[in-house]
Amino acid sequence: MVLNSLGRQIPEIFAGKKQIPYSDPWSLQPNAERSTRAIRRINHNGSKLLGSLREAIIATGLKDGMTISTHHSLRNGDHLLNDLVKEIDALGLRDIKIASSSIHIVHAELIPYIRKGTITGLECGVNGLIGELISKGELDCPIIVRSHGGRARALITGEVPVDVAFLAAPCCDEYGNFNGYYGPSACGSLGYAMVDAQHAHKVVAVTDNLVPYPAIPVGIPQTVVDFVVQVPTLGDPKKIVSSTTRVTTDPIGLQIAKYAANVIECSGLMKNGFSFQTGTGGISLSVAEHVRNMMRKDKIKGSFGCGGITGYFVEMLEEGLFEALFDVQCFDLKAVESIGRNRGHQEITAGTYANPFNCGAVVNRLDCVIISATEIDVDFNVNVNTESNGYLLHNTGGHCDVAAGAKLSIVVAPSIRGRLPIVRDAVTTITTPGETVGVIVTERGIAVNDKFPDLKAELIKRRVPVKDIRELRDEIYAITGVPKPLQFEDKIVGLVEYRDGSIIDVIRQVAA
Repeated sequence: MVLNSLGRQIPEIFAGKKQIPYSDPWSLQPNAERSTRAIRRINHNGSKLLGSLREAIIATGLKDGMTISTHHSLRNGDHLLNDLVKEIDALGLRDIKIASSSIHIVHAELIPYIRKGTITGLECGVNGLIGELISKGELDCPIIVRSHGGRARALITGEVPVDVAFLAAPCCDEYGNFNGYYGPSACGSLGYAMVDAQHAHKVVAVTDNLVPYPAIPVGIPQTVVDFVVQVPTLGDPKKIVSSTTRVTTDPIGLQIAKYAANVIECSGLMKNGFSFQTGTGGISLSVAEHVRNMMRKDKIKGSFGCGGITGYFVEMLEEGLFEALFDVQCFDLKAVESIGRNRGHQEITAGTYANPFNCGAVVNRLDCVIISATEIDVDFNVNVNTESNGYLLHNTGGHCDVAAGAKLSIVVAPSIRGRLPIVRDAVTTITTPGETVGVIVTERGIAVNDKFPDLKAELIKRRVPVKDIRELRDEIYAITGVPKPLQFEDKIVGLVEYRDGSIIDVIRQVAA
């Protein structure tokens, strides 16, 4: 074990691979060429269409010990990964690794296949029961959690070699052109799948909506697709929405949003060309409502909004408040509908969005981002992966990517959640390092990182309740008491990888 720069003990070897301890957000440089795949030739009139998912698995040459991937654009409505693993198991394949863009609650169906050894590793973010059971030591399946940008980087460099990508293709022709805009399982942007399509050794387009050639517009082209399979259904797009997409009416949330809007107003970033990203939670959308009103009032024309796009951002685009939306994932059906008709609603790859190892990710052009937190510590480190009980229940998403890229990252969170303090001495798990976090906003006050002295002075000048983060912690502890330390076993069940590939923290088995 070695210590990283944040004082967390990191294993030198995990799941058979040498690990790099986190040092800082910027110094680790790429040391790899772009991953490529074997060139394949299909002769004139050669057919790519296969009769079943099982037939496709056989045709790809998938073998024991290989790695597969899917994308999670249908989120909790996805059926493909569950169906795929059932077929893999029926074929007697074992020791398969999953490197999907994310696993959601719906994928709890994979648990029996993890128990029997069909699935033996997860190179992806995990939401829900699978993560909880692994945290408890009830499932033996090592996890490496990556951010959206970090995953794109790992596939592009070949650090995670995907043998076969099975990609949900909501609108697809028999030669493999497909998009996510149309069909019964339309999910909108295929930003995550695009990286897999370019870098997986074999690519299977799986569709429940086979259309005549050509499927237009082309999101992912025929040139990277080896096989096409038609299935009864890819999933339920109504379950794409997995969190609230309504502005909060909770008084605490409204107060937090008002303070966050004060921060943006004082930052000097609110001017023509303003770029912005926010999450889908009620507090974040309330901040977006304040931003919208400020832009209207001052006649500000923004350059772009980005990230996972909701109908709220679509309305701002159509109102003319932004020139464009950069969309790696649609978060509701209004966004799905928009991407098929709004020229300014631009589908982008996860690599374009947030990969730190390229000539410039979109996150680097962000002025301001609103992000959430499970826990925050006095060094501004943020946890979004584990709950306060130590269980791994959440993906990283783009959290550490946007915090590193944006000029100003603002974390919004209630000071107390479930009678537990959110601001504390040390977070359970570090997802995003404090040196990339600008401001912490709670209903009890605002803590500003020392890197932003001018912003802090302006907030104080305007009588916004600015507090030292330790003062904020003490005020919260006076109500909740100091939380008892969690008890963990020595066994490491997962790693939290920073976006550059270094290990920022570990996930240990929670003591019984």
